[in-house]
Amino acid sequence: MTTPGELVTEFCAEWRTGTPESIVEYFTDDAVYHNIPMPPLTGKPAILEFLRGFIGGFGNIDFDIHHQAEVGTTVLNERTDRFTIGENKIELPVMGSFEIRDGKIAAWRDYFDMAPLNALSGN
Repeated sequence: MTTPGELVTEFCAEWRTGTPESIVEYFTDDAVYHNIPMPPLTGKPAILEFLRGFIGGFGNIDFDIHHQAEVGTTVLNERTDRFTIGENKIELPVMGSFEIRDGKIAAWRDYFDMAPLNALSGN
């Protein structure tokens, strides 16, 4: 049986080459995905729509995990997310919190500073 930490590590690796459809399968049907600077997404259909837009617009992401801790069914990881927007290569420091239920992600919250993204749009 996969531990919650192993599941999150596998999930993060899936973003390198996976599809929106393969990535969304890591979530429970009622999952909540919340990039804290933005409104939360609830349920697999909403998460899938976001993934299709993000990956369709920007491509896949390399999650470089620096530290990861697992306590029961909660996994925290500190990482750098690397992706490209237009001609700009983005390196975004992120702190992620994952709640695992029945071998799937029930809640995922990412905490990050929007400044690197806002700088691209001149905000």
